[in-house]
Amino acid sequence: MARHLAAAIDAQHLSLRRLATASEVNRQAIADLLAGRSWPDVATVARLGRAVGKSLWPGPNGDGSV
Repeated sequence: MARHLAAAIDAQHLSLRRLATASEVNRQAIADLLAGRSWPDVATVARLGRAVGKSLWPGPNGDGSV
């Protein structure tokens, strides 16, 4: 999930601050998730996914598709 989020951040040239504002998820929580220091709950994954406009859950092909 963190890899899908990192790829979306890179592709959209988002800063953590901008993503935090768009998703209403704390910037430090996003940084911890990306660094592998924490795992978000389902609601947080949904908020982040909506903010970047794609599913962050690994699909059967590992591509974020459902």
